[in-house]
Amino acid sequence: MLSYISAKEAAERWNISRRRVAILCSENRIDGAMMVGNMWIIPSNAEKPIDKRTLRYENERKFTLKPFVKWVGGKGQLIGELEKMLPSNGDKVLTKYCEPMVGGGALLFNVLSKYDFAELYIGDINPELINAYNVIKKNVEELISRLQEMQMVFLPMDENGRKFYYYSVRDKFNSVVLAAETAVEKAAYFIFLNKTCFNGLYRVNRKGQFNVPMGAYKNPTICDKENLLNISKALQNVTIVCGDYSLSKEFIDKNTFVYIDPPYRPISETSGFTSYNADVFDDDEQIRLARFIDEINKSGAKIVLRKKNKELKVYGFTNVF
Repeated sequence: MLSYISAKEAAERWNISRRRVAILCSENRIDGAMMVGNMWIIPSNAEKPIDKRTLRYENERKFTLKPFVKWVGGKGQLIGELEKMLPSNGDKVLTKYCEPMVGGGALLFNVLSKYDFAELYIGDINPELINAYNVIKKNVEELISRLQEMQMVFLPMDENGRKFYYYSVRDKFNSVVLAAETAVEKAAYFIFLNKTCFNGLYRVNRKGQFNVPMGAYKNPTICDKENLLNISKALQNVTIVCGDYSLSKEFIDKNTFVYIDPPYRPISETSGFTSYNADVFDDDEQIRLARFIDEINKSGAKIVLRKKNKELKVYGFTNVF
């Protein structure tokens, strides 16, 4: 008599994630697998499918990823709570991941380290940030070379020398126009400034110029070579978009986990003068975002919204757990 094992047991036996086992079952890649209730069962004599994505997961993803920039409002402390909302077996599997306001990517890099989504989409309105993601994805070796050179020059300097160097790099960052031929140069300036500026802030004035003063770090890590190389590998399967969050609507469907971390509403008329970008995320933008969430909620997507008080509001999870 044929015996069966659960998706969890198969995952342990084959050394892959339960999510990946469920995806392979849903794609009819495991002979004899069937759905019973809300979970997959698999013949105990089934062989592990040969799958390029599984091989990539096993051979390339056994490393820990961390954000390559510091980012105000990062969601690192919330990762534990967010992970609870990533269904991983049976008919609860989500195959797509979307973060249309990615920022520093704390959750993204946790997801890339542990999960095997078939499709991933990240976006942000900040062109310098998205340029850095794209350069790491496509030209990481050249970026590392530039950052290592800047690190070797900056770290041995005294305070006055560091100040002169920091503000000269800030002036270059603001004067060099972002284009294909300057992409790596701008990304190097962006990461250097982020690692050496006050509190890792990214703030611009109404002209769109970065205006954060130098920080007081004794020995900042300007170039984390190993992490950058690992991020580059992980981003190869990620669609990276520079633009408004609404562009993600076409990507999102019922199989998508969506995490949205919007800017905080300015607390005064002048607080938006120097901000993440030259525009203000005001009441009208908050209303537009609410309408967007209502629209994608109709698709059946599983949505998590981070509120100003760091609470998480969820949509579409009623029938998932």
